[in-house]
Amino acid sequence: MNCPFCQATDTKVLDSRNLQEEYTVRRRRKCEICEKRFTTYENIEIDMPMVIKNDGRREEYSKEKILLGIQRACQKRPVSSSQIDRIITNIEKSVMDIGDKEVRTRDIGHLVMMYLKHLDPVAYVRFASVYINFHDVDEFVKGLKEEKSTFQNVFLNRPDENSAKL
Repeated sequence: MNCPFCQATDTKVLDSRNLQEEYTVRRRRKCEICEKRFTTYENIEIDMPMVIKNDGRREEYSKEKILLGIQRACQKRPVSSSQIDRIITNIEKSVMDIGDKEVRTRDIGHLVMMYLKHLDPVAYVRFASVYINFHDVDEFVKGLKEEKSTFQNVFLNRPDENSAKL
């Protein structure tokens, strides 16, 4: 690791700690030449599956898109950033537990709704109303009931024992 101050290549690790459920390592370092200290963060790169959009297109998984949707749903609600980060981490783990190389946006959306439902009912309804794109109140109520049964069929009744650990 190069020193950010003098660009020397000889640095020493003083302390290492795992952060964010062991996906990030924080290292406290000291330059052997200029003796200044600095911190580095190492993130584990996980290959997420491709996402199949509703129109059949495939695109790379985007944590930012999920974050934006959850943030909009939780706007002006008593939901902290750490709670949102935890939801995203749990969604990513659930997607990885499925083990497929591709995942449908519908399945990711159902996961988001499940976590929001348990976190904040208003955020859940906000997300569902945009995600499912209802045209009237009756369709909205019917759709929420269908979403619940779809989620149970897709994730909770899978033969894979890890998929039920949401």
